[in-house]
Amino acid sequence: MRNLTEENLTDIVLQKINSDDPRSQEILTKLVKHLHAFIKDLEPTEEEWFKAIDFLTRTGQKCDDKRQEFILLSDVLGVSMLVDAINHRTQQDATETTVTGPFHAPAMNMEMGDNIARGKEVETGEPALFRGKILDPEGKPLKGATIDVWQSNDDGFYDIQDSSQPEMNLRGIFTTDESGEFWFKSIKPSPYPVPTDGPVGEVLRASGRHPMRPAHIHFWIEAEGYQTLITHIFVEGDEYLDSDAVFGVKESLILDFPLNESKEDMDKYGFKSSFYDVEYDFKLVKK
Repeated sequence: MRNLTEENLTDIVLQKINSDDPRSQEILTKLVKHLHAFIKDLEPTEEEWFKAIDFLTRTGQKCDDKRQEFILLSDVLGVSMLVDAINHRTQQDATETTVTGPFHAPAMNMEMGDNIARGKEVETGEPALFRGKILDPEGKPLKGATIDVWQSNDDGFYDIQDSSQPEMNLRGIFTTDESGEFWFKSIKPSPYPVPTDGPVGEVLRASGRHPMRPAHIHFWIEAEGYQTLITHIFVEGDEYLDSDAVFGVKESLILDFPLNESKEDMDKYGFKSSFYDVEYDFKLVKK
């Protein structure tokens, strides 16, 4: 312990890890091994080390009840999608998962057919209907499944980023009946930039990358006895589908947004004009 060198320091630190929990032992051991290997390979200056500590400090300081900068950092570095891929290797023909993102927040329970858009986007956005079914692996409808949805407005901001929006705007939780069906009204999603006014923005600029996410709407679906499904629906034709800042796009989640101009359907679903009519069935995996 008194003669620590570049050559023996890693082994000495590893010898001091003696956790009662096997998983903690594995995690801490590999963390030290990989972190020390990174430092030895990079050989940072002390100035760079202080800069890294400052970056992590400021990342934590940027987090609050409305923003999670560490999740955003994980997203833009591809870590979130790597964890997602590892945890969902065998999905058969179930709906594919993708990142949660940093903007999930509490939402209110709503009735089928309600409009989750309650701000100025009701007038400025393009109306859309989202409908489909929640199904088990055999394609049978699931009763009592909860569908937590959230999206940004047509200016690209979530309610928790924009104080001018109503509380819990463009969010809602719906529960299926025996039919497994869901349907709700909203607006067509728009592409938007992830926040760049914090440390994550520095990473993107240093990497020469743009901050844009393709247009999408989030779904968090739960049903008793089934694995939780967290996913998106993306808009076909969006210019950022192949350069998503958080690497979250999957081909199976890209959908056409056909325009429905049927007067009969406008009356049926409560629209005053033509609307985008998006239908998608989500298939869950048993626990």
